[in-house]
Amino acid sequence: MCGIAGLIGSGRDNVREDRHGVAERMASQLRHRGPDGGACYMDPSALLVHTRLSIIDLSTGAQPLHNEDKTLWLICNGEIFNYVELRAQLKARGHQFSTNSDCEVILHLYEEHGLEFIDHLNGQFALCLWDAKSQTAVLARDRVGIAPLFYREGSEGLWFASEVKAMLAGRQESPRMDVDAFNQLLSFWAPVSPSTIFAGVQEVSPGEMLVYREGRLESRRYWDLDFPAHGDHADISVDRAASEIRDLLEDATRIRLRADVPVAAYLSGGLDSSAITALIREQSTAPLKTYSLTFADSGLDESSYQSEVVRQLQTDHRSVDCSDEKIVERFEQAVWHAESPLIRSAPVPMSLLSELVHRDGTRVVLTGEGADEVFGGYDIFKEAKLRRFWASNPQSAWRPLLIKRLYPYLNLSQGNAGDYLARFFGGGVEQAAHPLFSHQPRMNSTAMIRQFMSDDFRRGSKVGPEQSLLDSLPAAFGSWSWFGQAQYLEMKTLMSGYLLSAQGDRMLMENSVEGRFPFLDHRLIEYVNRLDPRLKMRVLNEKFILKRSLGNLVPPSILKRYKQPYRAPMGQAFVGGREPDYLRYLLSEEQLSQYGYFDSRKVALLLKKLRAGRALGYKDNMALIVILSTQSWHQQFVEEFPSRFAVRQPSRQAGLQLVA
Repeated sequence: MCGIAGLIGSGRDNVREDRHGVAERMASQLRHRGPDGGACYMDPSALLVHTRLSIIDLSTGAQPLHNEDKTLWLICNGEIFNYVELRAQLKARGHQFSTNSDCEVILHLYEEHGLEFIDHLNGQFALCLWDAKSQTAVLARDRVGIAPLFYREGSEGLWFASEVKAMLAGRQESPRMDVDAFNQLLSFWAPVSPSTIFAGVQEVSPGEMLVYREGRLESRRYWDLDFPAHGDHADISVDRAASEIRDLLEDATRIRLRADVPVAAYLSGGLDSSAITALIREQSTAPLKTYSLTFADSGLDESSYQSEVVRQLQTDHRSVDCSDEKIVERFEQAVWHAESPLIRSAPVPMSLLSELVHRDGTRVVLTGEGADEVFGGYDIFKEAKLRRFWASNPQSAWRPLLIKRLYPYLNLSQGNAGDYLARFFGGGVEQAAHPLFSHQPRMNSTAMIRQFMSDDFRRGSKVGPEQSLLDSLPAAFGSWSWFGQAQYLEMKTLMSGYLLSAQGDRMLMENSVEGRFPFLDHRLIEYVNRLDPRLKMRVLNEKFILKRSLGNLVPPSILKRYKQPYRAPMGQAFVGGREPDYLRYLLSEEQLSQYGYFDSRKVALLLKKLRAGRALGYKDNMALIVILSTQSWHQQFVEEFPSRFAVRQPSRQAGLQLVA
């Protein structure tokens, strides 16, 4: 992974006169993504900026890349994992390569196939290809949205960047919040793509290609999640499906080990990361480093399971303890890199983990991310199944027993926790036919934060979040099974918009670490999507077919343990005792009123409740995280804009080279 940015178009006079200064300012905001060097390409109609994290072809793989006659130029953030096979095919057709970079195959594929070049790639990428001959720019993003890419159309032309802060620095324009996008974030944990929290800024959606020519922007969807119509799933036996999944997962892992630097793994102690670690061990005899998070709270900590996997696989293991103090200390920094308000504090420990990896000299980690979405492992899928049972059996005596089976890792004996969950997840069961039925409990849980919004800010919303999501659904959505619908919603909202972004890419690349995700290989996704949902969830046994395919690859205790979602300390870590100065400042009546997002009186009551230890569990804690992170976002990106993105003269020390 790395950082890319640029401008397609002739630009205003001030942009034309200071193009190298614009490039320097954009690159300066992407140094953490590419600490090993930077370069840019300029012509009268295009400015391409690249900051490099060297992983493949350490000596000759610098970008921007170009073809033989320099009519095509490319900057790419990410990796093309099947480049070895593609390179051999292209060489056989007479193409000449000038580097050993994985990304150079893109240029030659474009020469061969035009815009269909994208169909041949297996990777995680965000790219800009500039065809100088036809004066056409192509922006594209990988199928599931691992690599970020943002853009904005302006009078100067088309701006784009791996992170919004690079565009802000290039344009020298103070941002403002998109109210509709913020409302969407409260419901789905992230705005509905292509919206972003920054007004006027959009993202290139996962599986999307943008073609920009003569001032016109055209969107093309080259890939999307798809599921069979209900009852029309592939007729495949359990044994065959398990075997073919194992083959696909082994190959997905194999090609993601391609690097000219050592590759390590994240190890949570759960099934998915343990499986990836074991697959690496099977395919490589090189020493393998693994990295984990630990917590003082036994309800969050999984170190005993991590230790068991480490003993069996004999990895060189390191961990970082995530105390409340560390999370409070790093919270503002996490908001800066996430470029978004946060629903919970979970990105902060991931930042601490990548920092450990960076200090240890590691640049690439494989993780188990994506398995729960692809195989239906999250509680939200069980909840949807349970709620459908309730809808058809409203008086069933099984209801309290099912709640206990659904959350075996929670203590439901205290107070009326079980009754509360029964009421919460049983609510709205009469709407089982609604397209968003599976996600309504989560939407309702986070949407309650709207009660803290100021009246003026709330009135700025034009389109409801639920309608925005409904409008984005594909035409075939209604024909899918309820399980396929739930998977689509989960992968399009929480996974792409939050887990792979604020909690994933941003926390990894903050410390110049690249994450790779074998479970998100599009071949595996397409295969598993064809299967009968009953192979993914057998009664309430999540990821049934994945467990079957892994066999004796992981310890039996890992294979049989209940799915425990990754969680981190919440709002209580910030209040009581030594509260951070930034909390008292940002949540003061003066700052709340000045920024205008929240009602200062209601926030004061929330703080009073939290300080007295009377918080109503998850909801009040989550509300504090959202309010605090939103205030921090405004302070860093709006209030402090002039100092953070000040105009600077081109710096020779910055190392941004001009290529031609």
